[in-house]
Amino acid sequence: MKYADIKIADVANGEGVRVSLFVSGCNHHCKGCFNAQAWDFNYGNEFTEKEIDKIIEELDHPYVAGLSLLGGEPLEYANQKGILPLLRKVKEKFPDKNIWCYTGYTFDKDITQNMFDNWSETKEVMSYIDVLVDGKFEEDKKDLNLKFRGSSNQRIINVPESLKAHKVIPYYKA
Repeated sequence: MKYADIKIADVANGEGVRVSLFVSGCNHHCKGCFNAQAWDFNYGNEFTEKEIDKIIEELDHPYVAGLSLLGGEPLEYANQKGILPLLRKVKEKFPDKNIWCYTGYTFDKDITQNMFDNWSETKEVMSYIDVLVDGKFEEDKKDLNLKFRGSSNQRIINVPESLKAHKVIPYYKA
């Protein structure tokens, strides 16, 4: 897996101060995407153990609330396999820090009704995610006043509660 960027002390992509990993590769190609260069699966640098160690080191501060995964598309199959070692280490070392994931896929249709059946990695990835911002960016629904979303169709989902309830439970109404 390749990655486009790692941001330290990011306050735009989830609650609190965060470490954010922007993966490379996305098949959605949303019109008006803020990170279109990351659509290319070969963009950026190789994501290795060195980058995992750097992220773990940067998370190891009391003022850092957690990790955010963005893209590109973190839930593309190749990227799921690439982020799993990171997610395992983060939850093992920092069980109280939360993990946010931004995806163009929808939780209830694409992820639980399709990916869960086709890719064994998806269930494990989702078991580590606390908050999912789902849905493709839709330029005609862009709203700069939305918190942690680019367009009004996107939802902020409490993943553990949604998995238990077998339906979408909002993280909060934003």
